[in-house]
Amino acid sequence: MIVFLIGFMGCGKTSIGRKVAAQASFRFVDMDREIEERCGMKVADIFQRHGEESFRRCEREFLENLAASEGDTIVSTGGGAPCHGENMELMNRLGRTVYLKMSPPKLVKRLEHGREKRPKIQGMDDERLLEYIFHTLPGREEYYGKAHFIIDCDGATDDYICRHIAGYLETE
Repeated sequence: MIVFLIGFMGCGKTSIGRKVAAQASFRFVDMDREIEERCGMKVADIFQRHGEESFRRCEREFLENLAASEGDTIVSTGGGAPCHGENMELMNRLGRTVYLKMSPPKLVKRLEHGREKRPKIQGMDDERLLEYIFHTLPGREEYYGKAHFIIDCDGATDDYICRHIAGYLETE
């Protein structure tokens, strides 16, 4: 089984994914890190040198290659991955999708550190970041809302979220 964790940047896809994978004895894959390894450069550099469209093609290729992989896997996707082309439909066909839903103010707090490695929000202060999230999230909700399972993560601990995902995996 492949489980795709989706949601806006900063919602905890990678940290939660690692924990759930360890608890469930699944392999863990971070989509952005895999793309960086394949391309030999950081996501920010791919955006800067080749543009967003090139990066989105890399995401699609990653998903298509993942279809041939075997074994139980938790995949932490990039925040925009489900929103391009037919990626969300492909992920829903390949496995199970879990949307880690979080409010804009909570996302800003979680994105307090590490903004420089995220090409879309580099150099933004909290106010501009909050505006960006309020502007961007509604369009992404159209895709995120197609997930098989949605967890409201505002006020939830990582352990709570992991337990819910583990419970979901047990019913599959």
